[in-house]
Amino acid sequence: MEHEIFKDLNDAQKHAVRQIDGPLLILAGAGSGKTKTITSRLAYLLEEVGVPPSQTLTLTFTNKAAKEMRERALKMITTTSYPPLLCTFHKFGLLFLKFHIHLLNRDNNFVVIDNDDRKRIIKKINSDIPTPLIGSEISRYKNSLISPTEAYAQAELKNYKQIAKIYEEYEHYLLENNLVDFDDLLALTYKILDENDDLAQETSNKYRYIMIDEYQDTNEIQLKLLQKLCTTHHNICVVGDDDQSIYGWRGAHIRNILEFHQDFQNAQIVKLEKNYRSTQKILNVANALIEHNRSRLGKTLQSTRHEGTDVITIKSDHENEESKKIAAYITELLNSGERASEIAVLYRINALSRSLEEGLNRAGISYRLVGGLRFYDRAEIKDMISYLRVITNHHDNFSIKRIINKPKRGIGKATVEKLELASIRHETSIFSLIDTLSLNELEAIVRKKNAATLKTFVKNIKAVTLIANSSTYDFIDALEAMFTIRDIYANTPDAMEKTANIDEFYGMFRDFVIANPDAGLDEFLNDITLQSEQDEVEGESIYIMSIHASKGLEFKHTFIIGLEEGFLPLLGDGSNIEEERRLGYVSFTRAKDTLTLSHVSSRFYKGRRTDLQKSRFFNEAGLCEGSLKLEQHTAFKKGDLVRHKIFGAGRIIGVSKSGREFKLSINFGGNKREILASFVERL
Repeated sequence: MEHEIFKDLNDAQKHAVRQIDGPLLILAGAGSGKTKTITSRLAYLLEEVGVPPSQTLTLTFTNKAAKEMRERALKMITTTSYPPLLCTFHKFGLLFLKFHIHLLNRDNNFVVIDNDDRKRIIKKINSDIPTPLIGSEISRYKNSLISPTEAYAQAELKNYKQIAKIYEEYEHYLLENNLVDFDDLLALTYKILDENDDLAQETSNKYRYIMIDEYQDTNEIQLKLLQKLCTTHHNICVVGDDDQSIYGWRGAHIRNILEFHQDFQNAQIVKLEKNYRSTQKILNVANALIEHNRSRLGKTLQSTRHEGTDVITIKSDHENEESKKIAAYITELLNSGERASEIAVLYRINALSRSLEEGLNRAGISYRLVGGLRFYDRAEIKDMISYLRVITNHHDNFSIKRIINKPKRGIGKATVEKLELASIRHETSIFSLIDTLSLNELEAIVRKKNAATLKTFVKNIKAVTLIANSSTYDFIDALEAMFTIRDIYANTPDAMEKTANIDEFYGMFRDFVIANPDAGLDEFLNDITLQSEQDEVEGESIYIMSIHASKGLEFKHTFIIGLEEGFLPLLGDGSNIEEERRLGYVSFTRAKDTLTLSHVSSRFYKGRRTDLQKSRFFNEAGLCEGSLKLEQHTAFKKGDLVRHKIFGAGRIIGVSKSGREFKLSINFGGNKREILASFVERL
């Protein structure tokens, strides 16, 4: 008689559970019961095979996933009194370092710093280069096991040589104060195992059975760490889906899952293709779309439910009409008795939430924005609004303090405090104080250099105010030309998203002026204040979120907006059409009963209303006829650091087309070579 563990498993899941020796890749399609499979496999190892819990190690990416897996596994385990180790990669690193960091001549009473602590330390070392840029580069170096010395040697641009020096000072500060950052939890763990063969063998013998969840999201250092843990055996089981690898921008390497059989010899693959979530018609569309990707292991999802209804497509002239139509569909669903929590609207670019939020507000539909801020709560939009408020009211001290050093003008917190105290003494606003005092009088309050900068700032605000009063439409171009607000975010890791939000704001402003030619800035500000306030509606809320935030979730009714070329798929420098297609696939497979795909003829693109083409994904998914777009995009661009298995690390100095592939000109430490993009990986 079959054990209770196998009761609700299909044949492929049972095979995956019983396969315990050697490397195993469980290729788990969306909605195919991967968590059930991995927890059942853990229970089988302990209950049926008799493996001691201390010899198993199960790693995942989030505490939430680890908690859920632990609870589900423990319900199936009755023969052991102590639980197996099931945690995140970083928690494992922390536990390991507590026992072994002394091998690096460090004390085990180290403190793990969070992201805010890290920012403060970096800012103390250097405040000229944007802190987020330095932080992301240091993180990239650590996850690629690049030391400060190596980072400096590889840096060609002056800016990056400076970052490498900051990295060196940052590392020195951590060492001096016995601090460890989040990336160190893995980097130092690997360093210890790499430098101590006996310990690597001992640790590998300790954890005889290793399981990894969401393997498609692992990066370079996580793979290297797993290979160290498999020093004495290859009993590693990884669960993942190459078609749901959507975190390339965050350092995840899809090659880890695609080349699992090369990293771990004689690996077996079990495909979980039975889908318990979506109807067959939804899966047909998802399967058809993802089949256009070349970099995949290949599988076809089959529904265990029913055929279902056809996927709905909506076409609108512009984003306001789109949000109105989406709101009407949702209202109809709510009126028919559907629960709001079973409804979600997804988008590729966060800037698209603006028109959607306003449409839902107008329709009185309560929504919850997951994994992000509402459009008007985003820092860059608050900056824009503050500029407009100062121009309509020069005496708005709150807003002027927000923008006085954006973009950076060398005006620090201490200078602002001096100005505020002086304005109180003079019984005037900060703006008036700077404007009315002579340069000599202002120099008595702040440093000479700052006094001149502040005078220029006020002069520029007054110049833009004159334009706003004479031509509201031209004002927004004059504002950007004068203050280059978009440049504030140019060197930040999320530059593309933030500038897209600013462009959306500029476009919205231009549309408002066209629709209200006699209105002034104050009326525009009043209008967005009303739009940004969501009325509290009784009952549940629907969900709105980016496709990235929707990963792992499911909804009975799923709407996807912004299916146009340039939005989904996102096109341009650094974009990867295969990852964009995987994003489309992930979004389609969130839907259980109905899937609605929306596109518009025009929306704001780079701050201007632009005519747009319908996304190629409609055609690729078999939802409309038309010629297939075969143009390729590469994830690599000039300046990227890459690694070749023979020539080592190098920097891309040029990208060109070569048939269906891309050819990269790469500088390998002075030796320049031309290599096809598929033969290198990003560092």
